[in-house]
Amino acid sequence: MKVKQMISTAVINEGIRYVEKNPLENMEKLLNWGEKILITDNHKSYARSIRDILDDPSNNWNEYICRLFTEFGPNVRKKVLVNFLVNASILGIPTNEKMSEKYGCNIPWAILMDPTAACNLKCTGCWAAEYKKTASMDIKTLDRIIREGKELGIYMYIYSGGEPLICKDDLMKLAHKHNDCMFLAFSNGTLVNDDLAAQMAAAGNFALALSVEGFESETDMRRGDGTYQRVIEAMDILRKHGVPFGFSTCYHSGNVNSVGSDQYVDYMIEKGCIFGWYFTYMPLGKGAQLDLIATPEQRAYMYHRVREFRNTKPIFLMDFWNDGDFAGGCIAGGRRYLHINANGDVEPCAFIHYSNVNIKDVSLLDALQSPLFMQYRLGQPFNDNLLRPCPLLDNPHKLREMVHLSGAQSTQPIDLEDVDELTERTMQVALEWGKVADQLWEQNHCAADLPQPAQEQPRQRGLIRLGSRDH
Repeated sequence: MKVKQMISTAVINEGIRYVEKNPLENMEKLLNWGEKILITDNHKSYARSIRDILDDPSNNWNEYICRLFTEFGPNVRKKVLVNFLVNASILGIPTNEKMSEKYGCNIPWAILMDPTAACNLKCTGCWAAEYKKTASMDIKTLDRIIREGKELGIYMYIYSGGEPLICKDDLMKLAHKHNDCMFLAFSNGTLVNDDLAAQMAAAGNFALALSVEGFESETDMRRGDGTYQRVIEAMDILRKHGVPFGFSTCYHSGNVNSVGSDQYVDYMIEKGCIFGWYFTYMPLGKGAQLDLIATPEQRAYMYHRVREFRNTKPIFLMDFWNDGDFAGGCIAGGRRYLHINANGDVEPCAFIHYSNVNIKDVSLLDALQSPLFMQYRLGQPFNDNLLRPCPLLDNPHKLREMVHLSGAQSTQPIDLEDVDELTERTMQVALEWGKVADQLWEQNHCAADLPQPAQEQPRQRGLIRLGSRDH
């Protein structure tokens, strides 16, 4: 792996030198160099698709590629290409697969971990507020996780919390030390300033996903007065310094019309976002707001809207619940990612608060071979309809079975949730979405007309108590 990385990095650097002279005209040269290091057939297919895109100036993805080569400085461009495209993807994914076969367990593409549970905001419906604010993983623990991850071919590391930028000094040290990796932090954006942005630009391998709930009224409703304007200011600062960033949006019963609108996505692009992550509201924890759960009609609306945006907007968008058909179902449990909370508990997903092991006691590989993770590996995908990927929200009987068979314990603080009680409360949601999802699946994942979302008035569902996490 190390020899391949050295050769690949040299090849890409040679290509970048040509491209930087005139990024838009010399993109073809970068593709020529890049194809020399492609390993898998699907990567080669992606390269052919990029060539087709470049041949069509009117294609929104053509505009997107141009953005990537014109909105960031040379150091950021180089780090994104080498660390993300080469190390994490072109070389990393085949290595992940080989390690998975060798050790008989899932090996993820990315690791999501919480440096701290502390946060300077208290958002409505956010279960992270329940964690002890002293819960944290020190820099030695984070460094060990990254070192062990790289041995398994993992070069993508994501931070959440709490607010991870509370630990920004440690995170920047890790970005510089592991300058062959790509880092991303989910952040509320309120701690972003010129000094931090300059450090991120200098490192080149650190991006932010800024949490925003729509426009000002929707964002401040959950996050507090003035939060929206602070996020917008953070975007302006990051863009000025040429730091890559995007938006992270939780859609719920009160904001679907806003975050699913052309105006919202266009404004995020105007502010400089190069990607956008959509999550559906999952009200875990004692402070859960049940009336924020998106209806099946609203979830279907977002399904169609995100797909339309991907064909028309120069931005990379993902809907982590509705894109199961692209991801092959649930990506958690180490299949594509895992979560390590601030206490060190190794969980299959940021929304699945059950675990057998703590990273402070075991190696990363041991955690991936733990009983609950092995149950995930055996069960994925959890439904033949890949639009019903989640073992909690869409297939609660699957989560109940895996937790019982593995003997996993609840990691949720204060109100430890028995898996039988939790999944009983999610059953009705699964049934309601299942009817809509099956129709979408039968329609071959597309429809001529976009459905309009149901009336966006909060509604109570007494049978349900799920879980949400904000940053």
